[in-house]
Amino acid sequence: MIPTAWFRLRRGVERLFTGQSLQGRLALLTGISVALAVLFVGTTAFFSTRWSLLDQLDQELLSSARTASNFIASDPRNDVQDLTTPGVTDQWLAVVSAAGGTMSISSPDEKIKLSGGPEEIAVARMQTGSSARSVDVGGTTDYRVVSVPMTRLDSNDKPTRHAVMLARPLTGLTSTLQSLWVVILVSGLVGILVTTLTALWAAQAALTPVRRLSTAVRSVTQTNQLNPIRIYGSDDLGELTKSFNSMLKSLQSSREQQQQFIADAGHELRTPLTSMRTNIELLVADDKSGMLPLGARSEILDDVSAQLGEFSALVGDLVALTRDDHLRRKLQPLDLADVVESALARAKRRGPGIIFDVVLDHTQCLGDAQNLERAITNLLDNAVKFSPPDGTISVDLTDGIITIVDQGPGIAEDDIEHIFDRFYRSDRARNTPGTGLGLSIVAHTADAHGGSVRVGNQPGGGARFTFRIPPVAPAADVVA
Repeated sequence: MIPTAWFRLRRGVERLFTGQSLQGRLALLTGISVALAVLFVGTTAFFSTRWSLLDQLDQELLSSARTASNFIASDPRNDVQDLTTPGVTDQWLAVVSAAGGTMSISSPDEKIKLSGGPEEIAVARMQTGSSARSVDVGGTTDYRVVSVPMTRLDSNDKPTRHAVMLARPLTGLTSTLQSLWVVILVSGLVGILVTTLTALWAAQAALTPVRRLSTAVRSVTQTNQLNPIRIYGSDDLGELTKSFNSMLKSLQSSREQQQQFIADAGHELRTPLTSMRTNIELLVADDKSGMLPLGARSEILDDVSAQLGEFSALVGDLVALTRDDHLRRKLQPLDLADVVESALARAKRRGPGIIFDVVLDHTQCLGDAQNLERAITNLLDNAVKFSPPDGTISVDLTDGIITIVDQGPGIAEDDIEHIFDRFYRSDRARNTPGTGLGLSIVAHTADAHGGSVRVGNQPGGGARFTFRIPPVAPAADVVA
């Protein structure tokens, strides 16, 4: 039963807060916090004041009771009316014997009778200390009763033990406490109301920049326009807006690159598709009319096969360039020399008359062997493509740096800064086979492995590519 009630209470509180706006929640939390603080402070102040007033009244009554005790003990025939406190007319005075008997000496109201209780009898018997208590004598008013010990002589001049009991109504104290409670309640409610309204206003003012940012984000979502958001101030929200603007700028740049990539890819794909479509239409027309001369059909089929190969290579390069497998794959330790040797084996098949001058050391690194082999193969294919049929290609691997030098015409200075751009083809390369994506894949792979690639011209002719992958210590050295 208790867990169910607690669950319902918690669900109710959660609905109360989650159903409100941020501004409303801040104001509500502030109001609840102030209410709890007012309740604690008001309750503490009320009971502290009550205790202080009771203590003050007790001290006053004990002082009067001791005076009465001394006066009565000196001569029982003394007029106790002279002991009344000035300005106090509703004060009761009685003597309690050790046996429990009570004799009223001064009582302004004969209808109200005070009798000694266990506290007064204990004081009379022990003749030490004092007592103080609040009693209800049957009316609408409580009374504060104190007692002090007293010893006096009886008719046989024998000492007897008594206690002097003095009582006074708590009407004035109760009235003061009621007034204090009303003041605390009214001031607390006013304070809670004012604080809640102030918190509501402050939350509205503080959340204005957040609303502006939210409106701007909604505008970006609805209009699909990545316009920067105006920055107000240099506070935390200003920094948040700057970060958001940086994200918008990055998204805009990514969108432009994507659009350019799609346009370039569409252009490059359209060329082999158009040529292939033309050849296929010729084959279909020849199949119906036999218009092609002898041997032309075989030439067209060979051309279609070459175009299919070019088309497949272009699609493969596009997939390799756009995929983000390197962001998901875990790089593995490998010997870079093994990767270069695999790439060399493929390059030698494509350039059977070319001499490869190879110097390799065994460099350990972390990488994806498949992607690295493809990138190095692209560099070697580029060197084979521009080298003379009987030329020499130098390949050197030292400390993770692969240097490839060919004997081709080199690279024009105007082309060097664009050589790794997607679909870029220099004037010298326009008549050679290729997709214009090979070197872009090389740069993409180097960046994914934390490396770099550089290009320049070798003195005496030829292009010089430098592909760097950060090496790591061999496993044996790491363990040692």
